[in-house]
Amino acid sequence: MSFDGRLLSGIGVMLAVVENGSFVAAGEVVGLTASGVSRAIARLEARLGCRLFDRTPRALTLTDEGQRFYNQVASYYEAIAEAADDVGDAANAVKGRLRINVDPWFARLVVAPRLPELMRRYPLLSLEMVVSNRREQMMAGGVDVALRFGPPDDSALIARKLLETRVVTVASADYVAERGAPLEPMDVQKHDVLLFRDPQSGRPFSWEFHRGSEIVHVPVDGRVVMDDPAVALEACEAGLGLFQSLALGLDRWTESGRLVRVLDDWADEVFPLYAYYPSRRHAPAKVRAFLDFVCAVEGVGG
Repeated sequence: MSFDGRLLSGIGVMLAVVENGSFVAAGEVVGLTASGVSRAIARLEARLGCRLFDRTPRALTLTDEGQRFYNQVASYYEAIAEAADDVGDAANAVKGRLRINVDPWFARLVVAPRLPELMRRYPLLSLEMVVSNRREQMMAGGVDVALRFGPPDDSALIARKLLETRVVTVASADYVAERGAPLEPMDVQKHDVLLFRDPQSGRPFSWEFHRGSEIVHVPVDGRVVMDDPAVALEACEAGLGLFQSLALGLDRWTESGRLVRVLDDWADEVFPLYAYYPSRRHAPAKVRAFLDFVCAVEGVGG
């Protein structure tokens, strides 16, 4: 396919539609009427030979082909825009709006407390953060980078492992004083437990304990299941029972004594955090800066 300026212009209109959610809002950004946006999208679809959007009176969504095309071109288009903005700027300043989609655990316990530091470091940066543990459409709406715990998906997105954190078992000091601490993994079955829902399967995570190469699986059946880490930790602190938690972000609870770790000699399991983004090439400076910031988090190993 030969290249012309109309193709690049059409891609720019498409990205504006994705990022702003409607033809009207996109038109305000790119300086066109809603009908002008519609004609630009129609010309781009004709050039590509496929439909990019499913349009209904209530919703405007990317087709599978549109999502694939968006994933392939978004970072390139933004790199061109950054290059145009940063001509002559050897430092390639970190600026503009950064859109991130972040796992709730990492968002609430790690990113949010450190946001002042990030914004002070990059005064020209603005941030738009979506908090979600869903993986479907995690790049929707013009997201620059998404962060998720767990093994990487088999998808067209680029996955980069950022860090690993240990899986630890905690309880409130009052609970341990009243019920005692488990001494061996199977002792957990004698205790109340708070379960955490796996966002992928919809079922509670199973409990296992790692010590070196030894792994012990413990069947547990708790009366309470949650999918919000902050709420789960508050409930654990209130004495609801034992809870298996990621170590990352727990310092404020453990250092204050609000929670205590149990079976710590069986806490060798680690859980990875991955970044997902559309292309390995031409990552904007703001994305690189954010990922460097994430990788610099202290206490990763728990």
